[in-house]
Amino acid sequence: MISQLTDRLTHEQRQVGLQLGRFLLTGGFLTLLYAGVYSLVVGADWSIGPSRQGQVANLCGYLVAMMLGYLLHSRWSFQGHGRRDNVRRTTFRFFIVSLISLLLNAFWTWLFATQLGLEKHVPLIPISFVTPLVTFTLNRLWVFA
Repeated sequence: MISQLTDRLTHEQRQVGLQLGRFLLTGGFLTLLYAGVYSLVVGADWSIGPSRQGQVANLCGYLVAMMLGYLLHSRWSFQGHGRRDNVRRTTFRFFIVSLISLLLNAFWTWLFATQLGLEKHVPLIPISFVTPLVTFTLNRLWVFA
């Protein structure tokens, strides 16, 4: 059944599907890593206030996931896609997309935990499902193009 579906796809569509699969596996691992770091920081007993603590947790999770993410995405998720002739350009663009991801995750944290007053782990839902779709698209079309 799967081969019947894949036989109807063009080579480019199959490549996008494979990249998306690898990106989701890598991103899933990085999201779990991010969530672990986020949970450790947000669960610590600090006296900086819950909204600040959520943002500090977001930043810590982001930094860990970003550093490992560049290596994994450039070498595995998008292997064979685009040019690799300008490492500075690719690294800079990846950093920009990562900043967009950080700001998007900060927005989710602000919206759900600060503004709506929901439980402090609720932001992990859009962080886990919405942000990865945005970053896949930007990475495929701009960073590793």
